[in-house]
Amino acid sequence: MAVPGPPRLGSKVARPVDVNGGTVLREGFFFGDIAPVPRLYWEDFAVGRVFEHGPRRLPRDEMVAFAAEFDPQPMHIDEAAARESMLGGLAASGWYACCIVMRMTVDAFVHDSTSMGAPGVDEVKWLLPIRPDEEVLFRATVLDTRASKSRPDMGLVKFQFELLNGDNQRAMISITSLMMGRRSALQASPAFAGGEGGVGGSP
Repeated sequence: MAVPGPPRLGSKVARPVDVNGGTVLREGFFFGDIAPVPRLYWEDFAVGRVFEHGPRRLPRDEMVAFAAEFDPQPMHIDEAAARESMLGGLAASGWYACCIVMRMTVDAFVHDSTSMGAPGVDEVKWLLPIRPDEEVLFRATVLDTRASKSRPDMGLVKFQFELLNGDNQRAMISITSLMMGRRSALQASPAFAGGEGGVGGSP
């Protein structure tokens, strides 16, 4: 008999979790050795709540390689040309900065949440050049929340994301909303109540 291999990366998995003295199966997504159990639901994102992550160093080689592949403008890949530009020196592509924000968002809280993705981005502003080998900090602030009118299992959380440079100045900001699973929907599910598909008693 063939032994089943590990789940595919990004596939949904279920694992037993203790909830108020009982055991239920809770879904998460498989990312290598860790099948995370989300701790943050839509209800946990109160207006004004702040998440921070970092510092993260942005290596010159990585920064230039990204620009060479995806944004090959002189101020991002050529030191001499960059000195003659309005940026006054080599600086990261704004799209590289967006990718860094995405990664730091995941590290700060998304990987530990019921995030279902985002419907889009409302605003992105690049305020200051980001230099090679600079260390940056990430900050996310909850601006607003609202329950979905069409999806009772989901709510939306509006964030301001900030990327701060070594002088604690804002180098980039973006405004976006993330779709989050609701704890109330989980509690109403058969798995949580110990019904079909669940394990153990109800909380």
